[in-house]
Amino acid sequence: MNDLDFTGKSVLVVGGSSGIGNAIAQSFRARGADVHVWGTRANSSDYSAVDGSDLTGLHYTQMDASNLEAIEAFEPTFAQLDVLVLSQGIVLYGRREFEMKGFQHIIDVNLNSLMACSLKFHDMLKARRGSLIILSSMAGFRSTKGNPAYNASKAGAIGLTRTLGEAWAEDDIRVNGIAPGLIATKLTKVTTDHPKRREATEQRIPVKRLGQPDDIAGTALFLASPLAAYIIGQTIVVDGGLTLA
Repeated sequence: MNDLDFTGKSVLVVGGSSGIGNAIAQSFRARGADVHVWGTRANSSDYSAVDGSDLTGLHYTQMDASNLEAIEAFEPTFAQLDVLVLSQGIVLYGRREFEMKGFQHIIDVNLNSLMACSLKFHDMLKARRGSLIILSSMAGFRSTKGNPAYNASKAGAIGLTRTLGEAWAEDDIRVNGIAPGLIATKLTKVTTDHPKRREATEQRIPVKRLGQPDDIAGTALFLASPLAAYIIGQTIVVDGGLTLA
């Protein structure tokens, strides 16, 4: 038996249209799952490989994660749900997170929508003894001077993972999380598009390279599999050792 075979399983990846979420979605699809993704653009054709997107073979739905009412009103197009991956996330630069409008928007997308999605699909996950995986960040464990909302939202995501892990274990839902380090996606272009800044960052990482979305996808597969059957409420840091330095 292959514990990483997801044939017959249904997966939803919120934020699965690009970056880390997209890599996770395609990794589940490659192992037999029927994979649905939510993204912010009107159609799947609005994404391109330039965005780090590959929507081949995925079922796409537009959803604004900051619209909590729309999440609650969503009518699932799938009859079952075995794995829910919450990888939605945004960041604002230029000190916009020090303004309440920016701060609130980040909290709505990065934290409040996690609870909204979790509640929306609780019953479907319970029916399948499913797995919920919440993406946070290493930022949830340390300060990020210019981004107070991002930091607070990721720390909150880690706390939510712990609490739902305990609360929903009795419902046979396994809740765990992943805290990525610096991963090469469009959200990190402020670093990756500047050679000197990128090189300095890579030198601080023990493995001497930035992470790739596929580095995170492997951890998601593990957490959703029977191999992780006794892991509850934990957030695994996947950062190449950066938080050790």
